[in-house]
Amino acid sequence: MSDLLRPDSTTDLPGAAAALWEVLRETPPLTHCITNTVVAGFTANVLLALGAAPAMVDIVGEAELFAGIASGVLINLGTPTPEQRAASLEAVVGASASGTPWVLDPVAIGALPIRTALAHQLAEQRPTAIRGNASEILALAGLSAGGRGVDATDTTDAAADAATALARRTGAVVAVSGPVDLVTDGERVLRLANGHELLTRVTGGGCALGAVMAAFLGAARNTGHGTLTAVASATLVYTIAAERAAAVSSGPGSFAVALLDALASVDPTDVIADARVEVGAL
Repeated sequence: MSDLLRPDSTTDLPGAAAALWEVLRETPPLTHCITNTVVAGFTANVLLALGAAPAMVDIVGEAELFAGIASGVLINLGTPTPEQRAASLEAVVGASASGTPWVLDPVAIGALPIRTALAHQLAEQRPTAIRGNASEILALAGLSAGGRGVDATDTTDAAADAATALARRTGAVVAVSGPVDLVTDGERVLRLANGHELLTRVTGGGCALGAVMAAFLGAARNTGHGTLTAVASATLVYTIAAERAAAVSSGPGSFAVALLDALASVDPTDVIADARVEVGAL
């Protein structure tokens, strides 16, 4: 596999995450999101709070052009209208031609035929990263019929072998979201134990993470940090912010607001202090 974690980042992922976040805030990456209509506003606000620059360009005739000038691209299949399906395919062409890193989020695939077929088609176009819950990753790997809509019915560990196989087949870093997040490049596995269950009680809690990954991948360009570092760093920052937001929240509504505040206020040094990371080999 290419573009792996630098050797020092394996033992100091929290430090790498803090450094990348500083790069992101100093030079906000233009993050092109083709995402579902349910979460577009929340996703844009998450990116703004993080320090990135969101752009929700999902129009055929513009998506390819914009993907070529963006720092990172997210393709989220939550509401795959005909226009968004065509724009997604167009954006991949633009991203691939310009070397823009892009993230595939195969929302609710498995039982639903249109998005499932599109997810498989996009996965063969060499995404930089793939993010989903355990059921979505199993479905994309061809090992399951999927979960219950956007909800996972499988555990993260149950999807570990599927994630590894998917990473090897597509060349993507695969991130499986759950109580303990799993990130793999097909050779190594990272388990990240930060986060909070309130993320599952807010619309867009998982989808926004895909956009954060695209932003971190954009920030990582020309820094020497690899894809595995960027994807894991995005997960760490987002889930640590979620923990801090949950500590001052009384429920899902206040949590959604507190998450934005936490993303804006958490210092990169807090990532080093709070990160819970396990690094392993296959």
